[in-house]
Amino acid sequence: MREKLENINVASFDQMPTPRELHRKLPITEAARQTVSLGRKTLGAILDRKDPRIFAIVGPCSIHDPKAGLEYARRLKRLADEVVNEIFIIMRVYFEKPRTTVGWKGYINDPFMDDSFRVDVGMEKARDFLLQVNDMGLPTGTEALDPNSPQYLGDLISWSAIGARTTESQTHREMSSGLSTPVGFKNGTSGDLAVAVNAILSASRPHAFLGVDAAGRVAIVRTTGNRHGHMVLRGGDGQPNYDTVSIALAEEALARANLPANLVVDCSHANSHKKPEMQPLVLADVVNQICAGNRSIIGLMIESHLEAGNQPIPDDLAQLKYGLSVTDACVDWVTTEKMLREAAQKLSTALAKRNA
Repeated sequence: MREKLENINVASFDQMPTPRELHRKLPITEAARQTVSLGRKTLGAILDRKDPRIFAIVGPCSIHDPKAGLEYARRLKRLADEVVNEIFIIMRVYFEKPRTTVGWKGYINDPFMDDSFRVDVGMEKARDFLLQVNDMGLPTGTEALDPNSPQYLGDLISWSAIGARTTESQTHREMSSGLSTPVGFKNGTSGDLAVAVNAILSASRPHAFLGVDAAGRVAIVRTTGNRHGHMVLRGGDGQPNYDTVSIALAEEALARANLPANLVVDCSHANSHKKPEMQPLVLADVVNQICAGNRSIIGLMIESHLEAGNQPIPDDLAQLKYGLSVTDACVDWVTTEKMLREAAQKLSTALAKRNA
């Protein structure tokens, strides 16, 4: 008997619906189409300095309960309408979670949170959730982690992030060059800015790589490049990098590469020492920098949910607390409202002079 040489460590191949099949089952509505189009155009105008506002990616660290997620979205939409003259809000809708070792990998990978790994169900539920949020008129942003996911969900996304663990990945730089959204590249987990600068440069160029098409066939994907890459500062090695000196160093790094000085500050992660109660302090500092004349900070990120903090995933899922993150700790809704209202009030005068 011949020795097996392929798929030695593969238990099975379970079929997925094709992107085209899922689009047919859950087609984009006209309302959602308009939301996505406006979201992308507005972000492009902010990045191109044709719109003086800043944008904010606001929402749960990850989606695990669509009911709580939709309640959050309805509240965020009302707040977004209130502060729209100063801050353009995108809901953070993260379905995929990169892991240093192991752990729950997100709603798409394991929607039932029971290690059944029904990726087919998770992808459908994710698309349905995105449709509902966009139908409200609230644009969405997500982390682009799996290279195949954009074919299933990309028409419902207005902004994409490449995380600190994947910014250095050639696969993710190539994928970003073909994404239809602006893409924010986080600095490395060590705080290294060069990986983000190199990623922006790489993604701005054309690439050719293996991927899947709408029919689910393996294809050579040929891209034209993405001109709206930008840097996301999230701190590194436990140290923040949103202070004025760090911002100046990031501006210099982008200038040396002949890239636009477009910076987004992540108020969470190392910038807040992973303490959600510190996020308002980070935001206040960033707003003060803008009011003092900074022009490179064009966006921010806030990890926020209905309730403050986070919780472990219990064996009995009935014990999960409603509206409480199962991944990184978040600020609660009351704090979120206060943060964004105060920021909008302070920015109202400063933004009028920004792009003059």
